[in-house]
Amino acid sequence: MARFITFYLPQYHPIPENDEWWGKGFTEWHNVVRAKKLFKGHKQPHLPADLGFYDLRLEETRVKQAELAKQSGIEGFCYWHYWFGNGKRLLERPFNEVLTSGKPDFPFCLGWANHSWKKKSWDKDGNSEILIEQTYQGKEDYINHFNTLLPAFCDKRYIRINNKPLFVIYNTIDHPIEVKEFMQTWRKLAKDNELSDFFFVAKDADSRAKENNIALGFDAIYNLDHINIHHNLSMIKKIWLHILREWFHMPTVFEYKDAIDYMVTKDCYNYNVFPSIAPNWDHSPRSGRKAIILHNARPQYFKKAVLKALEAVEHKPQEEQIVFIVSWNEWGEGNYMEPDCEFGSGNLDALKEAIEFFNTNKNKDIK
Repeated sequence: MARFITFYLPQYHPIPENDEWWGKGFTEWHNVVRAKKLFKGHKQPHLPADLGFYDLRLEETRVKQAELAKQSGIEGFCYWHYWFGNGKRLLERPFNEVLTSGKPDFPFCLGWANHSWKKKSWDKDGNSEILIEQTYQGKEDYINHFNTLLPAFCDKRYIRINNKPLFVIYNTIDHPIEVKEFMQTWRKLAKDNELSDFFFVAKDADSRAKENNIALGFDAIYNLDHINIHHNLSMIKKIWLHILREWFHMPTVFEYKDAIDYMVTKDCYNYNVFPSIAPNWDHSPRSGRKAIILHNARPQYFKKAVLKALEAVEHKPQEEQIVFIVSWNEWGEGNYMEPDCEFGSGNLDALKEAIEFFNTNKNKDIK
């Protein structure tokens, strides 16, 4: 049976750094509510329903999120984790409270979002100014990083593959030598601390760097293919869309129902590739008119994406039938599973229905 794990953004609470960069009390919700319609039929803003404009400092919210996820067939959350070097962390409070409180009693793993933060990543009018830089400080810092997270790895809720804690690394391209040393250090530390080993997974786009990532020592990659439809265009079409986006500030728009045909690639059938599927995508709350948008995302189309992913992993060993959902709560990217005011719990229901349908019809053709 497939194991659905969804990425979780721990951003929705004020922190001093965001207060300084964006204004007092800033969270992702500020971008969400200010989003504008950019063309006829464009749905913005997307507003939360059942959970409201929540604050992740509240245990009640975190427990309810886990209940919704579990009911739909999601195995656990992959919390994005930020470690910038020299022990510098950001947005760690929600996960720390999950860990120390024991609530919610819901499986989790961690993904290291090892990239610098830039103004333009969070503001359509931002520039390339680096707000905080991702650094790699060498072996002693890697050891400190491991020891800081060791209580999480030892937690009974931590997701494992073949008895190895699952750990995702987002950026493997910019500093491959450092990432390789990091993993080698952690593998040794895992054995020294009776953790057996790690199951390291790299983020990849359309498997274009798969061999390089496997050569670095990763056990698998996850294909981040939610806009893979763009990668399959002709070069002339890509250039034209780039000109429209960068020079004329026109968003790049694809129909979501067309995009799902490209989310789960043939490579996802391979044992060292995990598919990822997105229920929706609209980056305009952050990037404005330069956004890439998957238009008309609807639960019935997401259900088809789930079925494609299930088909891609069903032949793999049970422990490795991993499907990543991108994401649980990236509202600023228009990319979330949580209930909204347009479709309610539609995407959660679609996931549950797809799993039930697939398990009932395993030996039949699925269209």
